[in-house]
Amino acid sequence: MRRLQLWLLPVALSACTESGVGGGQQLVAGSPGEPLPGLQASDLARFRQGEVLFNKVFTPEEGLGPLFNENQCSACHTDPAAGGTGDQFVTKATRWSPNTGCDLLRESGGENVRTRGTPLLRALGIQREETPEEATEVGRFVVPFLFGWGLAEALPEETLKSLADPEDRDGDGISGRLARTPDGRMGLFGRKGEFASLADFNAGAFLMEMGITNPLHPGPETMSGVPLPPGVDLGVDPEVGEETLALVLDFVRFLAPLARRVPSDPEALAQVNRGEAVFRETGCTACHVPVLETGDHPVEALSGKAAAFYSDFLLHDLGPQVEGVCGPDAAPTEHRTGILMGVGLRDLFLHSGDANSLEEAILRHGGEAQRAQQAFQGLSELDRHYLIRFLETL
Repeated sequence: MRRLQLWLLPVALSACTESGVGGGQQLVAGSPGEPLPGLQASDLARFRQGEVLFNKVFTPEEGLGPLFNENQCSACHTDPAAGGTGDQFVTKATRWSPNTGCDLLRESGGENVRTRGTPLLRALGIQREETPEEATEVGRFVVPFLFGWGLAEALPEETLKSLADPEDRDGDGISGRLARTPDGRMGLFGRKGEFASLADFNAGAFLMEMGITNPLHPGPETMSGVPLPPGVDLGVDPEVGEETLALVLDFVRFLAPLARRVPSDPEALAQVNRGEAVFRETGCTACHVPVLETGDHPVEALSGKAAAFYSDFLLHDLGPQVEGVCGPDAAPTEHRTGILMGVGLRDLFLHSGDANSLEEAILRHGGEAQRAQQAFQGLSELDRHYLIRFLETL
């Protein structure tokens, strides 16, 4: 991953509260991979147990594969610490029709086109899963940060509904809406808002990324929709149990959000503050809402806490320049607003990683973000520079 400029210094070296630059609001934040502040001893113990499992390398005998992408959670979510991002991509294939909506092509392997096979599978000449022929879209997605996701899960639905404007009643050109999963729940996670909970996201990752069946996905596994060759799957379904899922869930749920990285030099800090003001003035915060607060939660460390996600967690149509696969409740041009927390630690940008710089990513925005993109284009070179400097502190 990219090295931060030398003028950017970490605000916090351990879990703490952080005062937002220019805002003065107290936020929950911490160093990468550290637990939320204020966890009870029992929750902290489960966090540490889950961390061990998150870093565990699974073998075919333990259920890995036969088709998979990586052999441990932290193989993808590794940088700058467990729970972070990586250089891998997830490939999905879908079939979209304006009349009938999105077919995720689950039965033919489109939900996650897995790129590796175990030795027993490769011995039969099968190296990977093939992209479904009936797909009308094939897209790739960068690995998301997991930091702060427990707080995201604790966001009240009413809060996000208040940010939505599906009919664009205020006429600002932005018509974000809540994603819904097929069973009607609020879709918070996944680039298309396809997962309602961290439990759903994690269990799906066990199956789709590592080929490991579990209580939410008990199997049997298939290969591009057809049964696996006999003798290649060494695990006994389900290959991990409820407690393994629960511990990994608690590790992800209790990861602290990332602290801002702000300059210590007063002149540089003034430039970052100017960039933050420009970010607001260009209309970026209409979708990338800086701070959201959780509701009541039985875990005190997740209850009534503010976090700087820089997202409204809504689906927005961003136009043909970012068109990709569809989702359960999303057209090919619709995406759940990207979380900008941690964007300063990335090399590649946009959901697909197709942009090589923050400026390129902004200029690729269209659709509901067209006005903000045009406002960015109209900035002076200096204000553009300040805005990018601000984003690099997130």
